[in-house]
Formats: sequence, structure tokens, C-alpha cells
Amino acid sequence: MARMHQRSFQQSFRPSSVRRGGRGSSGRMFFVAGAKNAGGSGGGGERRSIYQKFREVDLLDKKKTVTALKPGEDRAILLGLGMILSSVMMYFVLGITILRSYADSVWTEEGVCVVLNSTVTADVNCSYNCGSDCWRVSKYPCLQVFVSVNNTGRISRLSHNEETQDISSECFYVPRCQKDSAAMQVIIMNISEHLKLQQQVPCFYDPSEQQDIVLLTRLYDHSVIFHSLLWPSCMLTGGALIIIMVKLTQYLSRLCEEIGKIKR
Repeated sequence: MARMHQRSFQQSFRPSSVRRGGRGSSGRMFFVAGAKNAGGSGGGGERRSIYQKFREVDLLDKKKTVTALKPGEDRAILLGLGMILSSVMMYFVLGITILRSYADSVWTEEGVCVVLNSTVTADVNCSYNCGSDCWRVSKYPCLQVFVSVNNTGRISRLSHNEETQDISSECFYVPRCQKDSAAMQVIIMNISEHLKLQQQVPCFYDPSEQQDIVLLTRLYDHSVIFHSLLWPSCMLTGGALIIIMVKLTQYLSRLCEEIGKIKR
């Protein structure tokens, strides 16, 4: 009887120990799994924090580039507008000076003039500046030149240019007045000899024949007008191109941002 009680006691004791052992092993497994899960969640948090840091740095760089581009774009637009405004002012100045004189000139046709006579007629008085509120009188010889235009038999008086025609309607050339009248006389005589030797010279005349005077040269011819208008035109074109390029760059940057948002 004592042996039977001992066996039953052992049998009743073993299952309980086995059950306790099972609970302990499950507790250990839960602790290990929890530790692994905690370690995994910690690594994911670190990865997310690193990604966020890189993302923030990328956004800051983009903001810096945007803020750096805006002042540059504003300066470029101001430069383009300044160039356009300057070209408009140059057009205005040229329009009231060179272009107006060119349009008002009646000597538009170019021909060939045969020199018929080149003589000094008389002395003409002129005044030169000798200081503050000081003017003195000097003299220069008046050279008169008569030519035949295009061998038509039409005899006209030759003048140097429009400015000379406005100053003196009789003399071919008006030198700059100076104290030494002998120097001015030498200049006039050299011009006279040169015209006599050359005999035929290109000249400009009035096709409507309202002006009997013909000009040797024009102050503002086609080449002068072209070169005068070339630089304002280049400045205007450059300013317009700068503004167009800035606006095109802004449009393309906005388009790239919209495409990037759609892809995300």
C-alpha cells in the first residue's frame, strides 16, 4: 500500500512539473520574441529618422537653391528692362538728331560732278574764342567751286556738306576759325589744288532741282544711319532675349516640379 501511494504521488507530481516547465519555456519564448520585436522596431525608427534627416536636408537644399535663384532672376529681368529702356532712349535721341537731318535732306541722289572752276574770291571774317568772354576776329579765304552735274550742262555751286551750306551759302569750305589766318589760307589753297587735279568728284544733288547747290559729302548717309541704328537694335534684342530666357527658365522649373509631384 505504501508503494502504491508513492507511485500515485510521483505520477501526480510529474504532470504538474511538466506543466510548469511548459509555462516557463513559453514565457522565455515570449521574452525573446518581444526583445527581437523591440530591436526590430528600434532599427526601423532609426532608419526612419535617418531618412527624415536626409529628406529635410534635401528640402533645405532645394529651398536654398530656390531662394538663390530668385534674386538672380530678378537681377536678370532688371538688366533686360534696363537695356530695353536704354535702347528706346537712344532711338529717341537718334530720331530727333540724325534721322531727322537725314529725312529733311533734299540731296538724295548721287552723281558725278565735273569741276569747272575753283577760285578764291574774297576774305571772310570769323571770330574765335581767346578765353573767358573773349572773342577776336580773324579771316579765311572764301573758295567757290562750280561743277557740272552728270555732264548735263547744268552748272551748280559745290558745297562741302549740309553744315557748310548752313554756315555759308557762298563758300565751298569753312575752316575752324583760329588766330593764324595764314594757316587757314593754306588749308583752303590745298583744297582748291586738289579739286583742280581731280576734276571729277562724286556729289549729291536734289533730283527735284529745287536746290541749285550740290554737296560733295553728306553728314548722314546710309552707312551712318545703319551704324547708328545697329547698336540700339542690338541692345534692344539682347534685353528682350534676357527676359525671354528668364521667363522660359521659370516655366520649365515649374513644369519639372509638377511632373515630380505627379510621379510621387
